[in-house]
Order: sequence, then structure tokens, then C-alpha cells
Amino acid sequence: MYRDKDIYNMRESAVRVTKLLVFTCCCALWGCSLVEYFKKDEPPNDEELAAGYHQTKLKESSSADVLTVIHRPEYEVLSQSKSVVASAGQKKKGHQMWFNMVAFDENRATAERKYFFVVDEKGKDFLFGPKRSLKFDSQMVLESDILDEPYANENARRIAILQRLLKNFRSDIDELAQDNKTLDICGMLINQTLQTVLRKLEVSQSQASKLSNADGLDFDHITLGKGRISMMSVTDEIMNVNVSIGSLRWTFEDPLALEE
Repeated sequence: MYRDKDIYNMRESAVRVTKLLVFTCCCALWGCSLVEYFKKDEPPNDEELAAGYHQTKLKESSSADVLTVIHRPEYEVLSQSKSVVASAGQKKKGHQMWFNMVAFDENRATAERKYFFVVDEKGKDFLFGPKRSLKFDSQMVLESDILDEPYANENARRIAILQRLLKNFRSDIDELAQDNKTLDICGMLINQTLQTVLRKLEVSQSQASKLSNADGLDFDHITLGKGRISMMSVTDEIMNVNVSIGSLRWTFEDPLALEE
């Protein structure tokens, strides 16, 4: 008769063998994909990509301040107009694109809107193949018409802010995208993503209440899969919006925490 200890040891051995067999099968099935998954990524890393976004302060940072923190000439292409500056890059293997973009108040010459975006075609899930991931962080100073509008309720206000974010983003990206292919592609992805969220809110305006929850509002993107969007006030005049899809949703620190 086997003792309980012997039975336990046999079960543990069986579990270890099973895990080894699964890992071996993964290696056989995915081969190079598995190697690619564990291979060290090209610089800059994810945290470095977002650093310029976090260091830019709305209503404080000047164009000179912004240029010193968002542009890495060894990795990125700089684009400028009279009121917008952006630095965009792409990994050599082509699986990741990103940009930092800042729009300025023409009268005060300080940052009025800022955006950070990264899309990763490679993903982080080697067991089931590459999964496309996306992250879009943005902050904007709310215009007076948004602040003064007598909305029917808070949900209507949230939707109006999201609509204004999309309008402002389109205007800012249009100033630069014609001369920068990476910006143009990224801009289309962001436009598609925000439109997806707004269509969901058109069906059920009450869903907008989830935007300010800790977990945010979940949505299904037509090509990218499940995502999440949140909207929080940094100050009475500054609004923070974060969109995340796939494995990048937990990659970066919360910008609100970095503002403190």
C-alpha cells in the first residue's frame, strides 16, 4: 500500500513531467517564435518611450522644455508646425511604433495638450501567437466652452470631453502627419479606437459613468480586441484620458500618480 506521502510525491512528479512536456511541445510548435519572445528587445524600452510624456507639464512646459525631453534623434523623427511638435519612432524590426506629441497655446506658448501612443505588433503572448497591443495616454486643458456648458448630466459632460479630445487630436495630428508616415498610421489607429468607444457610448450613454471608475470602461475594438478607457481630472481644467488594449495596458505607470 502506498502511503499518503508517496502518493503526494508521485502527484508532484506527474505535474512536473506534464509541465516539461507542455514546454517541450511549445518549443517544437513555435520554435523561432518562442526564441523571439524571450529575445531582448531593441532600445528604447517601454518606460523610456513614455518618459517625455510624463515630464511635460500642461500650462507650464514651453516648446524648448518639451523638445529637450520628447525627442531622441537616434531613434525618432521630429516633426513641427507653428503650434504642434511630435517625435515618432519605429523599431528596426517594424513591430512597434510610437510617438510623443504636444500642442501649445499660441498666446501663452505653453503646453496645452499632450499625447503618448505606442502600438506593438509582436505582443507578449507566445503560447497563442502574437497579440497586437496598443496604449494611448493624453491630457488636455479644457476649453472654456466645455467648462461652461450646462450639460444635462455628468455622463453627457464626459462624452462631450471625449468628443473634444478626438476633435483636438485630429486637428493636431493633421498638422504633422502628411510629412510623417509613422504619425499618419498611428493617428488612424487612435481615431479608429476613440470612434469605437464613442459608438458604444452612443448606444448607452449611462456607460460613460464607468470612465471615472478605477477599472475604466471596457470596449471591444473591431481589429485589436478587448480594451479599456478611463477618464480622470488632474485639476479642474485638465483632463486625463488613458486607453489600453492587450498586454500594454499595464506596462506604464499611471500618469496621475506622476503628477503628484
